[in-house]
Amino acid sequence: MKWGGIAALCLVLAGCAETYRDQSKPIASKADFDPSRYVGLWYEIARFPVRFQDGCVGVSAEYQPVDQDTVSVHNICRASDGSIRSQIRGTADVVGPGRLKVQFPSIPFVRSDYWVLWVDEDYQTAVVGTPNGTSGWILNRTPTLRADRLAAAKEILDFNGYDIKKLEMTAQ
Repeated sequence: MKWGGIAALCLVLAGCAETYRDQSKPIASKADFDPSRYVGLWYEIARFPVRFQDGCVGVSAEYQPVDQDTVSVHNICRASDGSIRSQIRGTADVVGPGRLKVQFPSIPFVRSDYWVLWVDEDYQTAVVGTPNGTSGWILNRTPTLRADRLAAAKEILDFNGYDIKKLEMTAQ
């Protein structure tokens, strides 16, 4: 099953996406975000459940520069045996500090918010979310994350109104 088709269907169907964030709380993206330092491979450590990632393990995302304000996006979902279950490619346009709009060709006319809420000084761990709270991720440059960094990432999500009890760890 392709991520794009499922995601497009979810956008059309009312109530498909659960909200994991209290939208009455403010949300803030990283003001000094540097897209050139964000490019490269990231591993998904944890996520809020989204239908298009059901059954995904070993999830990774790779970002590569296209131009000064755009990066390419390549998301891979693996099956438990390590094979590629699904993948999707698209682009993300930088629209503000720490704020990107992601678009996948298989989902025409839809641009989704992708806000980098926090990234550590060395760009090794990141927390990503959306103002509407329907998704959020903890990413890391390696497939494992130390407990103190995981706790810090969860604090960022909590601060931005996310219900961290609904966060799911991703098997790598």
